[in-house]
Parts: sequence; structure tokens; C-alpha cells
Amino acid sequence: MSSASAGAGKAHAADARSAAASAERFKSIARLFAPLPVRAEQLAGFADMPGAEDEPWDVLLSTLGTEEHAALKSLAERVGVEFNPEPRAHDSAERFWERIPPAAARQHHIAGLSSDGAAMTVACAQPLQPGVYSMLERTLDMPIRIVLSPRAQVGNLINRGYEHQQDLVTEIVEDIPLDESAIESAAGAVSKGSDLLQLARQTPVIRLVNMILFEALRRRASDIHIHPLEDTLAIRYRTDGMLVDAFTPPLSLAPAISSRIKVMAELDIANRHSPQDGQTTVRIGPRKIDIRISTVPTIFGERIVLRLLDQSQNQLDLDALGMTRAMQEELMQLVDRPTGMILVTGPTGSGKTTTLYAALDRIDRFTRNVMTIEDPVEYHMDHIGQVQVNPKRGVTFAAGLRSLLRQDPDVILVGEIRDAETAQLAIQAALTGHLVLATLHTNDAPSAISRLQDIGIEPYLISSALLAVMGQRLLRKICPVCHATGQHNGHRCEKCYGTGYSGRVAIYEIMTMTDELRALTMKSADAVALMATAVRQGMKPMIYDGKEKVAQGLTTQEELGRVLHDSTGQ
Repeated sequence: MSSASAGAGKAHAADARSAAASAERFKSIARLFAPLPVRAEQLAGFADMPGAEDEPWDVLLSTLGTEEHAALKSLAERVGVEFNPEPRAHDSAERFWERIPPAAARQHHIAGLSSDGAAMTVACAQPLQPGVYSMLERTLDMPIRIVLSPRAQVGNLINRGYEHQQDLVTEIVEDIPLDESAIESAAGAVSKGSDLLQLARQTPVIRLVNMILFEALRRRASDIHIHPLEDTLAIRYRTDGMLVDAFTPPLSLAPAISSRIKVMAELDIANRHSPQDGQTTVRIGPRKIDIRISTVPTIFGERIVLRLLDQSQNQLDLDALGMTRAMQEELMQLVDRPTGMILVTGPTGSGKTTTLYAALDRIDRFTRNVMTIEDPVEYHMDHIGQVQVNPKRGVTFAAGLRSLLRQDPDVILVGEIRDAETAQLAIQAALTGHLVLATLHTNDAPSAISRLQDIGIEPYLISSALLAVMGQRLLRKICPVCHATGQHNGHRCEKCYGTGYSGRVAIYEIMTMTDELRALTMKSADAVALMATAVRQGMKPMIYDGKEKVAQGLTTQEELGRVLHDSTGQ
């Protein structure tokens, strides 16, 4: 054999040994990832994959086709670190937001959670980056503890962390009314950019959103609708139950407004293609305003609705709500009963929960254990246990009500009966020594019985548990300044903004269950038969209460006809 051939043979053997050693090394690494299904051959070509150096975890997930949540959980168990699907940051993590640049946090998907003074706990959605961990320890000047969390949750932490660090507190101090010139000024000052978080932090955007909120509260609006159209952005306020157009900013402002509101509510600003819900709180002087936020994608962009809950404006008084003394006495006699169910019915936004809380405000909450399950909790009242529905954490109306029954309650308020399970639990609670107050969406009081039967409640259970049903609506009150004309001293009335109405008053009807009504319920009689019997036995439909309010000069015949869908008002 020639020397050249011998050399080639040795080189070939060396290559074979090197390949075998490399293959064994990749097999060893693959075993380290178990139970993640990583194969040695995948690791062999990993370094040549696009993005493998900068985002190795993302590339690995893409290669494996594994869902992020499950993969992070498996990796956390394998390496002995914590996995937290919903991390929450504490004030003690301030050092992280002060020292780590926002760009680095977003690039490496890292967020500070807490610090005990000796080490910093950091949420990370991008493992396999030891160089980043070393950088964190050097910059923070302390060791770090890693917690693995999904990317969306870490992104929300990053947004909120730098939001606080930039001192963009959600306290509205502007008292300048919002007008078209203010909108044009904001539109001209907002710079173009693709960084939504940076866009949300621009001072003109913050002022614009604050002014929109301030103006809504100045007009006593209950909701703000931000609706992108084909060529413009419509901002509308719901005041006294009526939705009115307020402003039409340029459509170019939509991403900035949306991003700012999402940052305030800790929503995912990058997600514009699926619905999101959140909440936040703002302050205007001494007033605290809770805001519920809902976003949905439309063909022209994200539509946002903000529900404003002003605790300082809540009227938890049956007199202020417009209930007659005779009806108040009838209602309180029912609420003083130790067991049974009382339903309040009406459409969305008709004041059902307000009526129930006004009744609760009159009962003895020191000797009776009162608990509620609501979505949302609209009123805060002393000496009441209030539970907020949270489906993401498994707290539905049914699950929450089931838990409340283990808390030894005397009185239970169910914010809304939406399904058969909740209705069944509420009925059973009413039959086993509890007083249950609940709301239901129906057109009038008698229809509540038919509605309960429609969702699967047996007639004999309804007959046994139900004490009474109250139906109600809200009518706009005549403006005390312009007296329904919309004009004052030759100009648009500023009290009612030209509508002629300011504030609302409720109209009611109460159907108390009698032996005859229970007998009809057992026979599954329809709402028409129930109404006729109830009226014959003394019930006054709410149209009569409405006519009385018209006679008192509180509202108009036209408003009564509009609300009760009866143009004649008869």
C-alpha cells in the first residue's frame, strides 16, 4: 500500500471516529432534554437553522412542533426550576425595570418578578440563553432565579413594568374639554412607528385618551365606544342609555388609542386579531373609576368598548331610584323573608343590580351573612362577601355559587342567571334555607317563569322556590334646566347637551306569587295567562308606574312609549 493510500485510510478512520463521537454527543444532549421529544439528528443540524443563534428556544419549538405551554412546563420539571403560567410582578422588582433596557427585555423575553434583596426572580419565555442570564446578573449586580412562563404573559409583564417605570400613572388631571381642535393637535403630534408600546407611551396619546375618559365622565357616560370605520374613527358615548356620536378622530389615531388603552388594562398590545377583555382603574381627583375593557377585531380594525363604573355616582337608595313607597314596602317584606327566590328582570342596562343592592342596603347585614357572585362587581358594600366571576380561573357563576353555599350564607345575590346549572343551584339554595336574589333577562315579570322553564327548570321547583318577580325599565328624566326643549337662553343646553333629558328614573312592576299563580306554573302556563291572572289579583304592570312618572313631570309620554315600545303609551 502506498503512503498516500495509508494516509487516506487513516483520515477516513479519524473522520468516522469523529462522526461517531459527534453522534453520541448529540444523543447525550437529546437525552438531557427528555421528556421533550428531541432527536439527535435534529440537534445535528440545529446550528445551521435560521435564527438558531438568536432565538434557539423558538427554533427548537418550531422543529419539534410542540405547544409552548407544555414544552416550558416539561423543561422546567427537567431542569428543576419553577413554571408559572400566570406570573405577577411585585414592587420589589423595581431594580429590574430601572437597570434593564426595554429593548433587551423585549428581545430576550425576560421580566422582573420580585427581589428579596439577595436575588432577583425573573420570568423568562426564551430559555437556552445562558449569556443573557450572565448579562442580567452583571447588570443587576445580584444572582437571578429563573421562572419559565409563556411569551404572552411575559410580554404583558414587560409592558406593565416599563409603563410604571415611565411614571405614566393613570390619574386624569386634565380638565380641558375634548374637542376637534384637541384631537387635531394630538393627531399632528403623534409620530409614526411600528413599536406599539412606544406609541402608547407618547405624551400626546396619553393626553388624548385621558381627555376621552374625562369627557365621558363629564357627560355622565356609562360606556365609551371606539369604533373604526372605513375612513374615520368614531368615538361615541352612552349617556342615559342612549348612544350618541361625540367625535370623529382620524383613522390613523386608532392604533395609538388602542395601544394606550391596552397598556392601561395589561392586555396584549400585539394581538389585534382575537377578542380580549381587561380592566383598569383611574382617578379624577377624589373619584375612583373602575373601567371594564372589551376589544374585538372588525374588518376596519379593533373595536373597543369601555364600561365606566363610577363608585361615587352610585345611588343605592330606593327613593332615589324612583320606587314608590307602597312598592318599597312590598319589596322589603319579601327581602326580609328567610328563604326563597326573588328575581329582578329586564334588559341589559335596566338597573336590575342597582335595585337589588339598594334593597340589600336596607337589610341587617350584621346578623345575616350576605354574599354575592357577580360579573362584574359593580358596587362595593360593607359587611358583604363579594365574589368576582373569573372563567379563566374556573370561577363561573355556577362554580362560584356552589362555593358560596359552603360559606354558610343567609342571603345570596346572583348577578345573573345565564344557564341551567346556575338556575338549578339558585333554586336548590332557595329551597334549602337561603334567600336568593338574582337577575334574569326577560321583557316583563311573568315571562321570568317561562324563561326558567325554557332553560330546563322543572315547574314544581319554580312553584316551590319563587317568592316574587320584579320587572323594571329606566326612563330618561326631563332636564331640570331646559325642561325637555334642549335649548337654554337661545343656545344648546349644556346640562343635557341638547337632548332634553338628564339622568334616569326607574319604573317597576312586582308579581308576588300566589296559590293561583303557582297552580298555573305547575301547568306550564304561558306568560300571557300568568300576566292576566297577576293583574286580576292586583299587580300593576310597569306601564302604570310609567304613567305616574309622566304625571309627576319626571319624564315624557314620548320617552315612556320609546322604552315600552308602545307609541300610544296605553
